[in-house]
Amino acid sequence: MNVLSRLWTIAAERRNELVSGVSRKQNATEAVADLAAQLKDVEAAVVLIFASPHFDKDKLAGALSESFGATPVIGCTTAGEITPLGYETGTLTGVAFPRLHFRFSSRLLTNLSRFSIDDGLRFCREFVSDFGETPGWSSLAILLTDGMCRQEEALLSAFEPGLAPIPILGGSAGDGLDFQQTFVLHDGKFHSDAALLTLLATNYRFTELRFDHFLPTEKRMVVTEADPGRRLVREINAEPAAVEYARAVGCSVDELSPFVFATRPTLVRVGGKYHVRAIQKVEEDDGLSFLCAIDEGLVMTVGQAQDIVAHLDREFTNLKAKHGRPTLVLGFDCMLRRLESELLKKYNAVSELLRQNRVIGFSTYGEQYHGMHVNQTFVGVAFFDPDNEEETGGEVEK
Repeated sequence: MNVLSRLWTIAAERRNELVSGVSRKQNATEAVADLAAQLKDVEAAVVLIFASPHFDKDKLAGALSESFGATPVIGCTTAGEITPLGYETGTLTGVAFPRLHFRFSSRLLTNLSRFSIDDGLRFCREFVSDFGETPGWSSLAILLTDGMCRQEEALLSAFEPGLAPIPILGGSAGDGLDFQQTFVLHDGKFHSDAALLTLLATNYRFTELRFDHFLPTEKRMVVTEADPGRRLVREINAEPAAVEYARAVGCSVDELSPFVFATRPTLVRVGGKYHVRAIQKVEEDDGLSFLCAIDEGLVMTVGQAQDIVAHLDREFTNLKAKHGRPTLVLGFDCMLRRLESELLKKYNAVSELLRQNRVIGFSTYGEQYHGMHVNQTFVGVAFFDPDNEEETGGEVEK
């Protein structure tokens, strides 16, 4: 094969591959041009982007529409990005899904503050019916939400049965560490108070991922007063929430910090498994603000962290042993995992594992997995190239 033929073959292969890219340029227009140049060879069904919140949203949306033309671009703002080089911040990161292997449709759900489960069920059932099936292909749903909406549980209560048996996973958009305003991107505009539901059909094999690195301890607490709409716990065991939580983890209220919350979260047992319910901050009246739904009568268990690096390495090692090396892992990784790795000086090691395992995604304000909204968890989907048997091991779950 001569050089020109080889180059043509490489270009043809790239048009049909999952390709990711990242721009570190700080100007929105320049960042989009840079990312578009990296993804331009792919004949994409859709481009999924994860954008640092520092970008001017209108300029970024306009530049994306202009650069990618007829190719739909969807995505959200972040609390940090997972790029081809691992953890980064201040970037524009993206993945192009090739049309040969993916079929796509997205719909925006607005006015989340007035969301009803009945409306959500109808929304999903109509969407699935319109989307249809592709013979021999499998489908999955990706849910990106306004990370400040506090409606993730309600959405999943409707979407999980409304989409069944299509699996649903995703993440809540971020705003760095500011917790002010978050956005999802759809149809050339950034939207708040909104959720973006995307259906993908593919002939890639894939398996869903969900793992956290916490074990339950013997210390249990009961929520005795709460404001569920605000995700606020006022009392635990009939004592001020912060006081009782501090006692349970062995410190004073004054010593409570993001480090304590990240390494000693509360766990809730649902369906025989423990799920993290992360604390965001202490309120002035010694209440505790949570990042997930909390209600009165809920029994919480104090969690104990395992080594985050060893655990992540073990999970990816098991993935590869069972299924082979993924072509790409689309990852939704809680921002508290990033914060924990920074505080424990394990940031570089975690970042390197994400890079080695081809993870592209973002640090979230919460993660969606089937019918659960969780925290401090890695949720994702590993894709395996159907044409590359060397990298796809045994049977892959869908």
